This record gives sequence, structure tokens and C-alpha cells, in this order.
Amino acid sequence: MGGSDSAGRLVRPFTLTGGRTRPSRADFTLITTVTAADPQPETAARPQPEHTRILRLCARPMAVAELAARLDLPVSVVVIMLCDLLETGRITVRPPRSVTTPDPDLLQKVREGLGRL
Repeated sequence: MGGSDSAGRLVRPFTLTGGRTRPSRADFTLITTVTAADPQPETAARPQPEHTRILRLCARPMAVAELAARLDLPVSVVVIMLCDLLETGRITVRPPRSVTTPDPDLLQKVREGLGRL
């Protein structure tokens, strides 16, 4: 990093995480889908401005990588903030679906069917 932040960022990433460098959970990946809880929990403390930005962006499901890109923050910082939101019940998280190998017989039948068109 040079002497100035890009696009006028006023807060350094380490201040967003309270100086933490590691997330409290290890199950977030770049393609984990995050969605803001609806309705938001009433018992949780008022979120910080950066957390509010995340919640706004996650009104619809969004992948962690896309969220980091839109926030212009390192993924590691975003994951730490997502852990905070998950622990307070403000977001839901869906891990990526496992990819299964397609049935070769089914693929062959599809190929043969397309050949007849």
C-alpha cells in the first residue's frame, strides 16, 4: 500500500475487524452464499456502518467474493465481518453445493437424443 488509500477510503481494514486477523469460523469460502436475515433480530446491538453496508448488499443472496469486490475490501476482512454478523443472527449462510459427477449413461442418452434433432 502506498501513502494514500484508493477512492478515499477513510477507515483502514484492520480497524473494521477490531484488529483481528483471523475469522472465528473456518467454513467461509469464496463461493459461500450470504443473505441478510429477514427480519433482523431485535435483540442484537445496532450494527456498525460497515456491517450495515454488508446487510444492504446481502438483501439478495451474494457470494463472499462478490461481496468483497463490491465493498472494495480484502476477502479476509469481509469474512471476519461476516462472522460477526452470523454470530448475531443478522445473516444466513449457505455453503456451496457439492458437485457430483453426472451419470455417463444419461449423458450418452442426451447426446444421442440431440443427434436425432
